[in-house]
Amino acid sequence: MNNRPLSKPSESELLLGDTQCTSTQQEGEFGESSDLQTKIESLFNGQSELNELDTLACIDEVFALLESGKIRVAVKSPGGENANGGKWIVSQWIKKAILLAFKFRKSMKREFDSFDKLGLLEFDYEDPTYRKVPNAVIREGTYIGKNAVIMQSYINTGAYIGDGTMVDINAAIGSCAQIGSRCHIAAQACIGGVLEPVAANPVIIEDNCFIGVHSSVLEGVLVEEDAIIAPGVNLTASTKIIDRQTGEVFRGVVPSGAVVVPGSYPSNGLNIACGVIVKTVDSQTKSKTGINEILRDAD
Repeated sequence: MNNRPLSKPSESELLLGDTQCTSTQQEGEFGESSDLQTKIESLFNGQSELNELDTLACIDEVFALLESGKIRVAVKSPGGENANGGKWIVSQWIKKAILLAFKFRKSMKREFDSFDKLGLLEFDYEDPTYRKVPNAVIREGTYIGKNAVIMQSYINTGAYIGDGTMVDINAAIGSCAQIGSRCHIAAQACIGGVLEPVAANPVIIEDNCFIGVHSSVLEGVLVEEDAIIAPGVNLTASTKIIDRQTGEVFRGVVPSGAVVVPGSYPSNGLNIACGVIVKTVDSQTKSKTGINEILRDAD
């Protein structure tokens, strides 16, 4: 068995999107993961003496825990109701386990005439907890919350989709992205992943957010709760997000309750794309972007 260490993120990559997130190699909030974490770290560093079957069993266990929601790539620490209090803690060892699957598993014929090292998330028809329409692609290692609605979209491995969230038609949810509860990810929106290019922090969308049509949230950007991203907004870790009223500039984080629309600012004779906070979410905005509970019942 080849135990050569996988390549690790550079120092600059580990700092990517670090505004509101903290990377950690320590045990997460689930105590039963500590022994498993140690094994994964050893495998990733090429220091493990596990045989091939035990190695694959460790990887399979991580995937099963991810799918059950017992572990996740990022969790919010105690300390506040928004990112000004609690910070998001990223468990790098879980991401390493996902990478190890690509190293140690064999490619084989899978669903939809694919040939890959990962299969699709199995749907429990006997006890369904969420709705999934035809041609929705959800890779294994993903957690889907209760009464979520998954339209014809693509959700990559390691992602977390909260309770009551809708992922609409042709939306793409990248690897390890964390989507909160009661969100709407609109048609053809793109939520970035972390496996390639390698990045320390996943994109995090907190609860009650609306991500508009043809928008993209990439490179570990954090969208705080109740925020609205209008159609066509493209956000990366370096994109300026300018508050129209105060002139304050944010990068890598959308403040709680902000309504962000596409904009631009002048720079050396050119106009550079940015996000513009035009207001804070109010009752009128909520009436246009609120979720429909009728659509969420999985029974």
